[in-house]
Amino acid sequence: MYHSYHSFARRCDMIGIIILPIAASYLIKECFIMAKMYYEKDCELSYLNGKKIAIIGYGSQGHAHALNLKDSGCDVCVGLRQGSKNWANAEKAGLTVKTVPEAAKWADIVMILINDEVQADVYKKDIAPYLEEGNALAFAHGFNIRYQQIVPPAGVDVFMAAPKGPGHTVRSQYVNGKGVPCLVAVEQNATGNAMKIALAYIAGIGGARAGVMETTFHDETETDLFGEQAVLCGGVVDLMRCGFETLVEAGYEPENAYFECIHEMKLIIDLINKGGVGMMNYSISDTAEYGEYVSGPRVLPYEETKKNMRKVLDDIQDGTFAGKWIAENKNGRTFFNSKRANLAKHQMEIVGAELRKNMLWGDDADPDTASN
Repeated sequence: MYHSYHSFARRCDMIGIIILPIAASYLIKECFIMAKMYYEKDCELSYLNGKKIAIIGYGSQGHAHALNLKDSGCDVCVGLRQGSKNWANAEKAGLTVKTVPEAAKWADIVMILINDEVQADVYKKDIAPYLEEGNALAFAHGFNIRYQQIVPPAGVDVFMAAPKGPGHTVRSQYVNGKGVPCLVAVEQNATGNAMKIALAYIAGIGGARAGVMETTFHDETETDLFGEQAVLCGGVVDLMRCGFETLVEAGYEPENAYFECIHEMKLIIDLINKGGVGMMNYSISDTAEYGEYVSGPRVLPYEETKKNMRKVLDDIQDGTFAGKWIAENKNGRTFFNSKRANLAKHQMEIVGAELRKNMLWGDDADPDTASN
């Protein structure tokens, strides 16, 4: 769905419709414009025939993309820095491993799946010198394109294949004959086939089994960052921490606080993921649902919360957040590392670790099973 006037206006411009902002606002409220969706029937894996694909990185997403593409019959190699701890892991999985410059020179499609904060330096040093006209440069997140940390040459395709789930789930779902929904976007269509190649790539990693939604680098980047910061990571973690601390400070056992405010989060989210808030409310007690209505707005005052969220979004849209994150990495990550260290020492993390050890599934620390 196109959520903003800018997205709506771009779609209208593509089909020759001239609209005013006021008219657009009215139309967005009055109708839903669904983003274009693609499925397996729309994706031709044959567009990858004869193409060599280099996966740069072998972390959560990198290992999943490489292994899924390999199992789909594609010609794949993994590009890593010399001496990487993941080199042996990739080879053990049956993958060909090259240095990043070797992989970039070898490949027709280069998918960059290393951390956002190091992509620009690696691109400029080890990838850009080896790109040829007609190649494709691919991403699973638009950060470096959106904020112009990477500016590809005009003669290459630039596309996004972004699974909406962690890499370990991308792999486990593929192995089980399923897939994780993906976003697809084309920033540059130098060959005229960028979208077809992108959809073929997504089919190769299993995403087309679940569904593929078309978007733009601009919208994916901004909505992804906002979702992470305001809801999925920043919002949820702080909400769970506040709930845990409130109960413990009131004299309740930390173990009870952990179960009620943290452990059960997954159970609730699984229901919402499967059937929306309606299914969640159907599955919980009426007492819990009544509490949702009367206490939710007290914990998260509607207008005040949205006002604060809007400020977060403003920082993402105007580049403030990107600038801070880039500077944080250039200056040694002092703030980031201190926050990570403090979180590890928080009582909710210590209690949670002990509780998980004593559960029947407590010895299962494999991220591949986290969504099962």
